[in-house]
Amino acid sequence: MKKILVPVDFSDASTNALRVAAQLAVRANASLYLLHVNEMAPYIIPVSEYAYTSSPADLEVYDKEAEERMQNVKAVLLNERRFSQLQVETAVEEGLLTMVVKTVTENEDIDLIVIGTLGASGWKETLVGSNTERVIRHADCPVLVIPEGVRELDIKRVLVPSTLKPDQKGVFKAVKAWQDLLGFEVLTLYINDPLNAATNGSIEAEKKRLVEPAGLSEVYLHLYGPSLNEEVAILEYAAEAKADMIVMSTHQRRGLSHLLFGSITEDTANHAHLPVLAVPIA
Repeated sequence: MKKILVPVDFSDASTNALRVAAQLAVRANASLYLLHVNEMAPYIIPVSEYAYTSSPADLEVYDKEAEERMQNVKAVLLNERRFSQLQVETAVEEGLLTMVVKTVTENEDIDLIVIGTLGASGWKETLVGSNTERVIRHADCPVLVIPEGVRELDIKRVLVPSTLKPDQKGVFKAVKAWQDLLGFEVLTLYINDPLNAATNGSIEAEKKRLVEPAGLSEVYLHLYGPSLNEEVAILEYAAEAKADMIVMSTHQRRGLSHLLFGSITEDTANHAHLPVLAVPIA
């Protein structure tokens, strides 16, 4: 892990996520790339031949002020002794957050995105969704979601909900890299068995086929049992097991497929009170 991207919108949630990202950067000897996206720009459209909803001059003022605020955010971070040696870049870009983050991730060789969230629920989640969910859905690298209440990155136990199918191999490799960095034990949760047909022995064998090639140590398997709501089962067991972080894969479904099947990973990240690391299957 060499470069970490942190979207910054100057909210308390993004400021908190930045501090957690800085802690991780210190541990990993990585640099930080702080990105503010001016989402006003795509909505500058002519109302009539002579009138606009906003003007290019307004955008210039916004961008200038945003750049000044970003420099202040950087200065405040580097003024703290434990972060004083970090390499930090800042950028202000125009566009839609999800697409800008995706482009920057590709152009800057970003290894991890750290994003803060307040969560979304009810009509807002159903009709609009959250920026966090969309970033998870489109990002080409892992996304670490930091809830507002998490201040320190103190990871001793990680929960990995998994189908234990072959496509999960990359997720366990990612967990191994994080285990080498932070040194935690791993709990693997298997809940994708609504008919309760699998045996303990068969599931343990599937776990070994993924864990051993990844080189993971201290991995414990738990079978939750039949569940019609996997997200609830994951969050309930995370609380019961006193997990400090959840690591999940994402198939990054989009369009009609996403509407029909949704994403357990996105929903879990949006509702969890502990960090969630979303790892793209690809």
